[in-house]
Amino acid sequence: MSRVVIVSNRVVSPRQAAQAGGVAVAIADTLSKRDGLWFGWSGEVGSDTGNLPTVEKGDDGISIATVPISYEEYQGYYLGYANSVLWPVFHNRLDLAHFEAGYYALYQEVNRRFADSLNRLLQPDDLIWVHDYHFVLLASALRSLGVRNRIGFFLHIPFPPSQSFLAVPEHLELARALAEYDLIGLQTTTDVGNMIDYLEHGASGRLLPDGRIRVNDRVAEISSFPVGIDLEPFLASNEGAIVAGEVRRIIGVDRLDYTKGLPQKFRGFSRFLQQNERYRNRVTLTQIATPTRESVEAYADIRKELESLSGAINGSYGDLDWIPINYINRTLSRSELATNYGRAQVGLVTPLRDGMNLVAKEYVASQDPADPGVLILSRFAGAAEHMTEALIVNPYNIDEIAAAIRAALEMPAGERRERHGALLSKLRAGRAEHWSSAFLERLARRGDNNNSAPALGHSVDVSRALRRLDTAGMAGVR
Repeated sequence: MSRVVIVSNRVVSPRQAAQAGGVAVAIADTLSKRDGLWFGWSGEVGSDTGNLPTVEKGDDGISIATVPISYEEYQGYYLGYANSVLWPVFHNRLDLAHFEAGYYALYQEVNRRFADSLNRLLQPDDLIWVHDYHFVLLASALRSLGVRNRIGFFLHIPFPPSQSFLAVPEHLELARALAEYDLIGLQTTTDVGNMIDYLEHGASGRLLPDGRIRVNDRVAEISSFPVGIDLEPFLASNEGAIVAGEVRRIIGVDRLDYTKGLPQKFRGFSRFLQQNERYRNRVTLTQIATPTRESVEAYADIRKELESLSGAINGSYGDLDWIPINYINRTLSRSELATNYGRAQVGLVTPLRDGMNLVAKEYVASQDPADPGVLILSRFAGAAEHMTEALIVNPYNIDEIAAAIRAALEMPAGERRERHGALLSKLRAGRAEHWSSAFLERLARRGDNNNSAPALGHSVDVSRALRRLDTAGMAGVR
């Protein structure tokens, strides 16, 4: 069996991965079951950025290889191009993108340097799996070094509508780099449709009969692989909640990010309290907002806005023994999250744009099947594509959020159990290990077909994605 080489921006130990949750768990689980290597940034920022990676092998047998980045690279590659250009564009926030800042050269340089470091460790039959927007150029850089291994790419965030991606000055270079991957995995069929639409009409790509797409002289397969979660840590935990007693709880857990719809969530909850006086003193919104990228101006702005909103709402509706919004601006462990998900009657997930949103899945997994809470989910989260038994809302409509909160709190037990049972069945069928094994099996089946005629057939993902675009009338509208 071929060795698996996984590349991600940050690399953590398996023990840290278990606490971090999410995709890190799936990566660690994949490498624990087969020979492999986890390669990426060490998290260190300094002056010594040579191309020789540091390689370690833990007691669990998982090999980890890391390289540092310089302060200049951290500013230009990570905070700059990755998080001030690609992140806002991929989340359809062109107004927050800093196209003029000249970050692209450092993004290219880091991708080239990481490719050179990784190339020193590769074996001829390795399967290489590259993760996320930090390394769009990595396959292209590896190919320039003569690497002919099968290389897959998975984007954990949304791919934007074609017109948004065209705004990136370097969009054609990024398109050519994407085509150097043999397999591109995206979260949803909407994302698949958006990427195909862009490659066809923005990069002169040609859709082939088997559903793959040709860009210049390269052929790539694009498919959706929805990310799942590791269920066991979340199954029905009921002790040690942040808020207990007679007060019913709504819980939100998000990174402190402008894409997560946190101001809309707070305003929707405020509207609920305004419209439903009998729930005052009886319902609390607990919002856990994990700090992230605090040196980027847009993130400092969202933090100030939330602190102002929560203060105003608490001042308007609060009482001596009741605080409407319990706003926690720190990180909680995965076990603490599981406990507090399980004690909440409502999970409120309102991103304005999200690749998948694993919090929605973690909340459902943590509920007691005999007396489950209700998930309220933004229609713009990737999870909404298949978690249809949730109460689906438009996060821009605060009246809709308020109405959904009331509907969730008043939903009969039988309906709650029915919705939860259907959602939990979907989570069991799409666990994190299923996601990683499905991607790697598909990548392993890919031969060197960029120099041969494609096999006839069809792609269910591509046809569904194109039908979705046709129905919407434009890419990304659902």
